[in-house]
Formats: sequence, C-alpha cells, structure tokens
Amino acid sequence: MAESRATTVWTGDLQTGRGSVAVASNSFPEQQVTWQSRAERTGGTSPEELIAAAHSSCYCMALSNALGKAGTPAERLEATATVTFVPGQGITRIQLDVAGRVPGSDEAAFLEAAEGARTGCPVSKALAAVPEIALNARFEA
Repeated sequence: MAESRATTVWTGDLQTGRGSVAVASNSFPEQQVTWQSRAERTGGTSPEELIAAAHSSCYCMALSNALGKAGTPAERLEATATVTFVPGQGITRIQLDVAGRVPGSDEAAFLEAAEGARTGCPVSKALAAVPEIALNARFEA
C-alpha cells in the first residue's frame, strides 16, 4: 500500500482569500491557489491543474504498462490532460492527448492500448464522475 498526502492552508473567503498547497514528498515547491487562479486561470495553480498533472502521469504509467505487457515497450510517450472547470458546475470534461513512439507495435495495437489506459488507469477510475473523459491518441512510427 502506498499513501500520498498534500496539505492546503486557506485564509479568507472564497472570492478574496488565498491558499497554498504543499505535497508531503516536497518533490515540487509549495504552490499558491486562489479562486481567480481556478476560475480565471490567472497566476498560481488550481485543483484542476493538479488533477491534470496526476491524470497525465497516471495515464502514461498505465499505457506504458499495457504496451510492455504486450511485448512492445514504448520508446516515448507524451500525454497532456486538459481539465475543464465551469464555475457552478464543476469539472465537466477531461481531454487526454497522447502521442507514442512504440517500436515493434502498430497503430491499431497502440490505439487499443491507449483506450484501455483511458478507462483503466487509477486516476481515470477515481474521476469516473466526470461526464466525459475523451482521448486523442497519435501513433508515431
């Protein structure tokens, strides 16, 4: 079992307050969060940006695992997760874009593994309440 932990300290109300979030591993510096950084994407980070980071990294791990188990380990994978937040509605969509260089594989096998990782990675499963998790996968020969 592995546990991960982050702590946020917030002061003030939602509109004018601010906070900071730190991860227990200290693997990256403490990040500032505000309502403006969340709703308007002005400076600082947001919960959605942190979710995007978690989702893109988890997705790459899941896809890498699937390709390796198929006997065609990836030379390189690059995944971007774009999380859409609508104030008053929440997270409405996540777009995963992945490009992969996978020697010994073909496009069909790559696309099948990419789709399996979209639904099977632990972060995708945790985000199952999001109305749409879309995938755009590109195989690089």
